[in-house]
Amino acid sequence: MRRVKRKSSEAMKLLAKLSGGPLTLGRAIESVRKSEELTQLDCAKKLRVSKSHLCDVEKGRKSVSPERAAKWAKILGYPESVFVQLAIQAELDAAGLKYRVEIEAA
Repeated sequence: MRRVKRKSSEAMKLLAKLSGGPLTLGRAIESVRKSEELTQLDCAKKLRVSKSHLCDVEKGRKSVSPERAAKWAKILGYPESVFVQLAIQAELDAAGLKYRVEIEAA
């Protein structure tokens, strides 16, 4: 299990480096969307949201609940824990709390 955590952590660091800043849920979704060569409209349809909502999430103007983050992870075929971690981290950051989230499946 530690090997999986280490790989996930390394992947998140790489995504943060490639996206030009700290990894957020919006940046992660944008990276997934682009790597799968989906337009914003196609990805929004897949996630069952409007294109403008997806754009706002990708640009950091809107946040996503941990529940919705988990649902989107399933739809996109990615680990729920990563998307949930990023959603919770965004809530803490928005509240000005200086904590780092680490998620471990029960």
